[in-house]
Amino acid sequence: MTVQNADRDAVRHGKITEKPLREQPSFPTWAIKLTMAITGILFGLFVLGHMVGNLKIFMPLHSNGVAPIDEYAEFLRTMGAPLLPEGVLLWVIRIVLLVALVLHIYGAFALRARSSRSRGKFKRTGLMGGWQSTATRSMLITGVILLLFVIFHILDMTLGEVVASDEFVHGAVRNNLIATFDPSRWWVALIYIVANLALLLHLTHGIYLAVSDLGWLGKRGHAIMVILAYILPALVVLGNVVMPIAIMLGWVPNFER
Repeated sequence: MTVQNADRDAVRHGKITEKPLREQPSFPTWAIKLTMAITGILFGLFVLGHMVGNLKIFMPLHSNGVAPIDEYAEFLRTMGAPLLPEGVLLWVIRIVLLVALVLHIYGAFALRARSSRSRGKFKRTGLMGGWQSTATRSMLITGVILLLFVIFHILDMTLGEVVASDEFVHGAVRNNLIATFDPSRWWVALIYIVANLALLLHLTHGIYLAVSDLGWLGKRGHAIMVILAYILPALVVLGNVVMPIAIMLGWVPNFER
């Protein structure tokens, strides 16, 4: 912002400045918000698909002893073949998610810093309380929790390192899930449950913001926003939380170790 029709004499005497009130940022705020919205929706779709796939743990074993969730894992590893070499498409998806994660984290801290500079010493006011206000205040905290959980989850269920069960076997998803949520490892289930509660807060407000920033909020879109921002995250978190609890209680069909 600059002064319009400035008095040149006043400028020379230091009373008016044509200098912008703040430096032009490298990336405009609208572009960062758009990036946050797109990457947020991408993550929302990913956790939804991930949850649906993991629920195959409740399906009984086939007559040949193969678990449906292991078939699903094999499909992920081989999808795209024979058009693409085995595993290539899965790695493309992983790289896209990693780039989206980096952009999402950068956008979160950039917007937070710009917001703090704009407010100065004044604290944010006008929050009316309730679920959305709680989610708004905790977005950075829940985001950090989810980032730490992603690292934990990769070590536990993908790489089988550091925090993984001693019974971890690459490719044996069903047995790995049963081993990691063994009652003796109750703290692992607790980590998953706490992380999913953080996901509920983060995803609820994130989808709400994404729908708003993409211009989808209106009278006709309000009902869709409610479904996306409240019901969808609740279903995702419910599906994720019921899995470790059911395994710990021995409710998985054809329980074999």
